Amino acid sequence: MVAAQDLKLGAFFFGGVEMTDAGAGAPNPMDRRYSNEECWKATVDYVNSAIEAERLGYDSFWTTEHHFQYEGYEVIPNGILISTWIAAQTTRLRFGSMFNVVPQWNPMRLAEDFATLHNLSGGRAMLGVGRGTVPREVLHLNDKGVSIGSQDNPDQQAADAFNREIFEESMEIVRRALTQETFSFHGEHFQLPLPGIPDRGSTVQDLTLIPRPLYPFEIWQAVTSPPTLDYVPVVDHGAVFWNQHYRFIERFWNTYAENYTAAHGVELEPHEKRMLVVSVRIEDTMEEARASALPGHDEFWKFLGPYGWSRGYMGPDGKPSAPGLIPTLDESIENKTILVGPPEKVAEEVQFLKDLLGFESLTIFPHLLGDSYKQADEQMARFKEQVHPLLT
Repeated sequence: MVAAQDLKLGAFFFGGVEMTDAGAGAPNPMDRRYSNEECWKATVDYVNSAIEAERLGYDSFWTTEHHFQYEGYEVIPNGILISTWIAAQTTRLRFGSMFNVVPQWNPMRLAEDFATLHNLSGGRAMLGVGRGTVPREVLHLNDKGVSIGSQDNPDQQAADAFNREIFEESMEIVRRALTQETFSFHGEHFQLPLPGIPDRGSTVQDLTLIPRPLYPFEIWQAVTSPPTLDYVPVVDHGAVFWNQHYRFIERFWNTYAENYTAAHGVELEPHEKRMLVVSVRIEDTMEEARASALPGHDEFWKFLGPYGWSRGYMGPDGKPSAPGLIPTLDESIENKTILVGPPEKVAEEVQFLKDLLGFESLTIFPHLLGDSYKQADEQMARFKEQVHPLLT
C-alpha cells in the first residue's frame, strides 16, 4: 500500500471563464459568447493557478487542449505551449495535458513540440493523449476528415472507428519519433517518409526527429471504453480513469494490470501506470459543500452530457447508464465521481478509493465549471492542507 506521504498529487483545470450564471437550465451554452479579453484573463488566471499548485506542494498540474469555444468552457488551445510558459515560472512542478487531442495534430509536430517542452523544463513534462470530444474542434484541425463518435451512439460508430485508426497510427509515429534515432512508418493512413522525395542526390528513406527527449518521459491516455482498455497497456501508456462509477473503475483498473502482464510478462503493483482523477468540493459543512458544488456540477453536465460522458455512471441495474443521462449532484456523489463535504468526509471518500484501487497518482479537479480561479485555488489549498494529512 502506498503511504499517503508518497502520493503523487495533481490538479486538473479545464481552463474556463468565470460564469455568474452557471447551473442547470438557461442559458443554453451556445447562447453565451465571452469576449477575447475575458478568455485571455482566464488564461492568465490559469497560469497563476499552476504557480499556486507548485507553491502548495502539488506534484503536477494538468492542462487541456480545446478550440473555438466562445461559450467559455475551455479556452486553452495548446496545453504544450501554455505549459512552456508555466515551466519558465516554476522549478519543480510537472505538467501534462488532459489531453492533447492526437487526431487534431500532425503526429510529428506533436512529438517535436512535446520534446521541446520536456527538454526546456528539465524533464518535467508528461505526454497526455486522447481521441477528442468535440466534432467542431476535430473536424477543423485535421486534413483527413476525422471526427469523434462514441460506442454509445450507433450512428457515430464509423466516425469513432476512423478516429481510433488515425489515433493509433499517429501514436505509433509519435513513439518511434521520440525514441528512435531514425524512423519510418508505413500504415493505412500515414506514409513516412513519403516515397521518392529527392534529397542531395538520393531519396529520403527515413526521418530523424530533432529534438528528441533528453530525459525519460511518460505517456498517459484517457481510458473510458473496452477497446481503449485493450490498447493502452499493450503500447505501455499509463491509464487515466475519470468520471466513472468506482466499481467500473475498479474493474478497468484491474483489467489494465491483467492486459499489461499478458502483453509484457510483467506483473504490476496496484499503483503502477494508473491514475485516478476525481472532482472535489470541500467546505466547512456538507450543506455548504453541496450548495457550492451544485452550479458547477450542473454546468459541467450541461456542457458534456450531449457528448455521452455519463456512460461511465451506473444505472439501477448495475450496468452502465443509457446514453444521454444528465446526472444529478446526488447521482454523482453516489457514483463517487465528485467528493463533496467537509475535509473529514472528503478524506474518508478518498481513503475508500485509495484502499479500493491502491493508487499512487491522484489528480483532483477543483475548478468546477464557472468557478472563479480564486475559488479553485482555495480548493487546492484545502485538499492539500486539510484532506491529504488525514489519509493513511
